[in-house]
Amino acid sequence: MKKEAYNVAVVGATGAVGEEMLKVLAERDFPIATLKPLASSRSAGSKVEFCGDEYLVEELTDDSFENIDIALFSAGGSVSSRFAPSAASSGAVVIDNTNAFRMDADIPLVVPEVNPHAIADYRNRGIIANPNCSTIQMVVALKPIYDAAGIKRVVVSTYQAVSGSGKKAIQELEQQVLAILQQQELPVDVYPHQIAFNCLPHIDVFLDNDYTREEMKMINETKKIMENDQIMVTATTVRVPVFFSHSESINVETERFISADEVKEILERAPGVMVVDNPAENDYPLAVDAAGQDDTLVGRIRQDESIANGINMWVVADNIRKGAALNAVQIAEILIREYL
Repeated sequence: MKKEAYNVAVVGATGAVGEEMLKVLAERDFPIATLKPLASSRSAGSKVEFCGDEYLVEELTDDSFENIDIALFSAGGSVSSRFAPSAASSGAVVIDNTNAFRMDADIPLVVPEVNPHAIADYRNRGIIANPNCSTIQMVVALKPIYDAAGIKRVVVSTYQAVSGSGKKAIQELEQQVLAILQQQELPVDVYPHQIAFNCLPHIDVFLDNDYTREEMKMINETKKIMENDQIMVTATTVRVPVFFSHSESINVETERFISADEVKEILERAPGVMVVDNPAENDYPLAVDAAGQDDTLVGRIRQDESIANGINMWVVADNIRKGAALNAVQIAEILIREYL
């Protein structure tokens, strides 16, 4: 018999994404019987708010998942690697927002607007992976184009908000801006260089091929989600002094010709997409407008006149919401509707 409500644990409940997960669960009226906020020993004992009530945050242990149906993880890859298998072995379905399991062949990597059918593979290990935030918004915009005309190659440059690095990065940007305005010494801790009034072409660590790990995440995750290893993807990821919402300049080379007008029409009908594209009125996606939005905003849609089958577009989404918390909750909604 199908349950009317579910026991839900949120791991990393005091972090930026964890707090947004609680907010999204409440806003979407997710059927929760009991809620268990979990965090490290440092945050245990603090309180979080959910639906007008305060909940005590418990310390995360291997025994935290007894009678839990769904465990939403967003506390870092090492935490997920350590505790997600324990949660799954206790009978919970884990939806993990870290990089710990994304490229495991037997774990589904899911964006509900793109490959919801993959959720069924949670049965393999009891874990579903949430993709990287910058990958999520890109594939939401790419999938309708892929279905209409195929995709041969993608070139993406990102302009990513500091919230992607967590609360400390948000605070550091605030502190640096104030320090500059007050002509004081700048605190530089989260990033290797000043982020205020600056752009850093460096997200995550550099790898042997001189790409960063963030860039390789976008490349590899896109192929897995789209279920096509033949799509060629190259990425340059940049951290910019914006608090919320990642922006992306995406160039798509399609297999077959498709006009910019056709792309606009397709995207206007696409789930999770809002087309904001009226250059005559200076109307295009902005990070400040995407913040707090569920949709991925797409604009500046135009023909790439340098190749036969090319489209340029500008894609913006709230990295904490659609890029993390909302995507995880959408997965959970499909999970309870179709599988649990």
